[in-house]
Amino acid sequence: MPRIATIVEGRGEVEAVPILLRRIARSIAPNRVVEVPHPIRVGRYKIVRDGEVERAVELAARLAGMNGGILIVLDAEDDCPAEMGPKILARAKTARPDRSVKVVFAKAEYEAWFLAAAGSIAGQCGISDSTVPPREPETIRDAKGWLSERMLAGKRYRPTLHQPALTAGFDLDTARAAPSFDKLWRDVSALLSALEEDEHRPRLPPPCSAPSRPVGSGCPRIPRL
Repeated sequence: MPRIATIVEGRGEVEAVPILLRRIARSIAPNRVVEVPHPIRVGRYKIVRDGEVERAVELAARLAGMNGGILIVLDAEDDCPAEMGPKILARAKTARPDRSVKVVFAKAEYEAWFLAAAGSIAGQCGISDSTVPPREPETIRDAKGWLSERMLAGKRYRPTLHQPALTAGFDLDTARAAPSFDKLWRDVSALLSALEEDEHRPRLPPPCSAPSRPVGSGCPRIPRL
């Protein structure tokens, strides 16, 4: 069974990303079951610091197992996904060149993917039945506020409550109109293909960069985040 470890930034994503990953995987490969361990959560502005991507990727590699993959999902916010993504990916691959790794920055935030498929979530979680997608969902900086404005009186969007629920219900095909979501879809597809090949290929343990150690002692332990 392929296993994909994930690195996310928000509390809502901790619950939502595994749901989303499994949904996409079922759409791409209906006969395969993907195991998704509990996500590793690292703050958006912490993970870009020196050494933080590397430490998170090391932990993700342990969770993924010998032949597992790693998926990093973050909000671009005011940054350009096309610039941030390759930088984080290069650092992740340098940390663990033996693993299949993909990095996706939602533009500008995860909830923009809901906006792209807003018609499919109308009537869910208190969202008005008349809700329709905005013309350019990824240009809306406050997607959470956009959702709150379209909820029934007295309700507001709460990521830890609504993000997993909407992730389970929004239309994936429609959401692919958002370029960053389409990239996520393509990256998950690429990960699944890579992991399928790796299942049939023996993998050696990663080289140990520490000074010479007695045979059988293994690499030094890496502290948890």
